[in-house]
Amino acid sequence: MAETPLPFTASSPAARHAPSLTDQITPTRPPDVQSERDAGRAPAQPAPAAAQNQPRYLNRELSQLDFDDRVLALAEDESLPLLERVRFVAILGESVDQFFQVRVAGLKEQMHAALPQTSPDGMTTAEQLRAIHRRASALLDRSTALFVRQVAPALEQHGVSIATVADLDDADREHLAAEFHARIFPVLTPLAVDPAHPFPYISNLSLNLAVMVRDPARHNMRFARVKVPPLLPRFVPLPDGKRFIPLEQVIALHLGELFPGMEIVSQYPFRVTRDADLDLVDEEAADLLAAIQNELRRQQRKAQVVRLEVDAAMSEEVFGLLVRELELEPTDVYRVAGLLDLSSLWPITGLDRPDLKDEPWTPVTQRRLQGIGVESADIFAALQDGDILVHHPYDFATSAEAFIDQAAQDPDVLAIKQTLYRTSGPVSPIVRALIRAAESGKQVVALVELKARGDEQANIAWAQALEQVGVHVVYGVVGLKTHAKVALVVRREGDGIRRYVHVGTGNYNPKTAQIYEDVGLLSADPDLGSDVAELFNFLTGYSRQRRFRRLLVAPVGLRSNIIRMIRREAARPVGGRIILKINSLVDPEIVEALYAASQAGTEIDLIVRGLCSLRPGVPGLSDRIRVRSLVGRFLEHSRIFRFGPDGAALEYYLGSSDLMPRNLDRRVEAMVPVLDPALQARLGQFLDVELEDDVLAWALQADGSWSKVPMVRGVNAQQAFEQLAEARAAATNGSATDA
Repeated sequence: MAETPLPFTASSPAARHAPSLTDQITPTRPPDVQSERDAGRAPAQPAPAAAQNQPRYLNRELSQLDFDDRVLALAEDESLPLLERVRFVAILGESVDQFFQVRVAGLKEQMHAALPQTSPDGMTTAEQLRAIHRRASALLDRSTALFVRQVAPALEQHGVSIATVADLDDADREHLAAEFHARIFPVLTPLAVDPAHPFPYISNLSLNLAVMVRDPARHNMRFARVKVPPLLPRFVPLPDGKRFIPLEQVIALHLGELFPGMEIVSQYPFRVTRDADLDLVDEEAADLLAAIQNELRRQQRKAQVVRLEVDAAMSEEVFGLLVRELELEPTDVYRVAGLLDLSSLWPITGLDRPDLKDEPWTPVTQRRLQGIGVESADIFAALQDGDILVHHPYDFATSAEAFIDQAAQDPDVLAIKQTLYRTSGPVSPIVRALIRAAESGKQVVALVELKARGDEQANIAWAQALEQVGVHVVYGVVGLKTHAKVALVVRREGDGIRRYVHVGTGNYNPKTAQIYEDVGLLSADPDLGSDVAELFNFLTGYSRQRRFRRLLVAPVGLRSNIIRMIRREAARPVGGRIILKINSLVDPEIVEALYAASQAGTEIDLIVRGLCSLRPGVPGLSDRIRVRSLVGRFLEHSRIFRFGPDGAALEYYLGSSDLMPRNLDRRVEAMVPVLDPALQARLGQFLDVELEDDVLAWALQADGSWSKVPMVRGVNAQQAFEQLAEARAAATNGSATDA
């Protein structure tokens, strides 16, 4: 039985938030365009000359900082629970860290190589670095001031205090002295800088103390560096369990014990960010695993410093020394009037204070995946009745994860093949299931992407653990990243075999699946099964497969097919319709195709979470293009493409690819068509709800600025999806809402 989209009911909380939302919402169009279509006439063609002098692109780097600005706006929202605001401050810190490690590092490499480039929007490399410094400084100042002046005082009012040394009484100091001697002092290593001791290597994202000491006998001043141990908790609890003090302040309080007999003149915290993007591995590398490991070791030793964060009170003497020794420019340095490294606030968000958090969401099980009594559902039997669409985090535990777990236990399953880009390590339920399957004699193939940025070491570790139990581990394709999210199960049935597949938009990671919004398709379609099998043959063997029955695969045909569908919509006599939900849109060829479609009369809605280089609403260029971004409790991560106007034969695709050159040209990506009309209607419902959202949504303006969508109906898409998931789980067999 195929799935049926669910209506909102008048009594549901989602309906109360969205009183006018119906089962199928026709996306809003400008009245003049709609009336022309109703009359059967094509809209008048805009004059292309009107757009000739308009900037065509927005800068991708500044677009990333625009997204960070929207995250910070959530942290500033006083209507949110307090620890949720702290969480968004931490998310912002992580996002900016990654931005500097990758994007800023790339720009600085261009400068140092004397090969500056001009970005599609016309900015030079130097201009981008200066603009980034201005924008990043403003973000850092806002986020620090927010935490120091608003969030931290509010936490203290609710019994959670981030204390300073000045706040300590004698009992607190005795407690911290005991903690220091027992757990902190043994792992500290002060490093002096003098003619016999060169300036030490400062590791990436490390927090340090710059200490100036004076020899009381010789009266000379010396510099020393003390690294704050990253393996210790950043916040040390005080005896009452309600107050916490940053670890670097505990160390600073006891510096006299690290430098006995010396006078501590000053101490200041500082933090260094380095280039963390791996260089391309030589395509002739005989051993990809060894090549990646060697590159990681080289990077740890040689990675360029791209940012220095220092305490705002740091003396000019110490400041000058750090800038000189780290070989930095003024635009590489950021002074912080508060706590350094706000991404370290995650432990505070984990406090057991449900009164300061959103009510937790527990994924539910849609009807077709529910078992009888205590028995689990037979997913393979369910798929024989038709494809199943899953929507994370609303129903993760009993979909993709259960699919692999059941395959591992089923004696009729002969083989499991799966791509793994990021997961939660060897303790992951997915990894445990693959290990059990291999131990039971099944053929198990895990394609592990060693070049998944930031997870290289972790992926190497658990890939080697999988190999030890007999899993066939393949380390991706040289020259390409494997970003596709696909799984294949080969099962013996009757006189033959049958293939079952999962194609999704998110990683097989149960931790991120609780906070990332994604979609996936489970299917027993023979053509799709053959496609996925051939895709794995391409990934694990030698193949020049370029044509697939169902899948759109990068880098062999995804770009050309997307452009073909955009142009087809542009060629419709009365105008086409395109809705794209993606994380990023920066590919110039795709942007130009969308501009041309807009000029031809196509109505285009883009739901872009993060980067967007397209400039919407420019007269004569992009009149019919609207761009919005949803930023909320869950990270919008799914990629859903819709082509076709209402009333026509619609095409829907979902998959792993964003519209960026790296995805379309330098990665293995997979997009799958959703053919079942009921599932198409459900995807359409997802898109309609997100286009109706006026609680989480921001709109991109023609001048490149983002503005909050005015709240009129109070439609919160993520709350609506929770209610839809609950309704699917509660639906009874044979009802109109049976999922």
